[in-house]
Amino acid sequence: MNRFDGKVAFVTGGAGGIGKAVIERLINEGARVAVTDIFGDAAKEVAGAYGDKAAGFALDIGDEAAVKAAIDATIAAFGRLDVLVNNAALTDMATMMGDTDAVTIPNDVWERTLHINATGYLYCCRHAIPHIAAAGGGAIVNLASGSGMLGDSARIAYGASKAAVISMTRYMATQHGAQKIRCNAIAPGPIVTPHSRKVAGKEFDIIARHMPMGELGEPADIAALVAFLGSSESRYINGQVIVIDGGMSAHHAHVMDMMDYAAGQKG
Repeated sequence: MNRFDGKVAFVTGGAGGIGKAVIERLINEGARVAVTDIFGDAAKEVAGAYGDKAAGFALDIGDEAAVKAAIDATIAAFGRLDVLVNNAALTDMATMMGDTDAVTIPNDVWERTLHINATGYLYCCRHAIPHIAAAGGGAIVNLASGSGMLGDSARIAYGASKAAVISMTRYMATQHGAQKIRCNAIAPGPIVTPHSRKVAGKEFDIIARHMPMGELGEPADIAALVAFLGSSESRYINGQVIVIDGGMSAHHAHVMDMMDYAAGQKG
């Protein structure tokens, strides 16, 4: 028996690299999935590959009315909701390029980033929780980021928004645990997707040097963890933030330089 037989999942950002991997994993394990994305045609294309196991919807998670409508449509299509995967994030390049530091970031960039990445997750949880509770309980998996736990050279709004997601995760786990709804967050490190490769480019080579395993993550790595946290196998895991970064955050910033230095001394 598959872990998600008879279960229904609602996935945001479903047309992106991580979203598509999550959807594939959940469907392969028996779930029916609502595929949502701000790019509606792309969401419907992803869903179309799975026949009656998926339905695609256009969704801007920053629009609360649209969130409610998409969740209502999911209930109409599949009759229930068991798992919410909050994966969508702001990907507008102009806004991302303006996400700098506390001194220079434009107010509109700060506000838009927090609205989509944090308030959008709140909207999805707000309208999904009653349905998950009605199904007897289930799981919420929020995609946070290592940037919500550690500082970076830029993207202060992104980091703040992901820190907010981490805090919301703990609050929702506390406030809705009695309804048998678990809420956990995943904090990925560098994951290679078509979008991240476009944004990071050669920066990935710099980042990879600081990975103990010497390689970057893939969407399938995230999907495997989402599936575990969304399933009953993780029934006693609640309110946690699980870092999945290949060990990048396990060491001091200077470790790789010190290892290079030590190797040079031996030579």
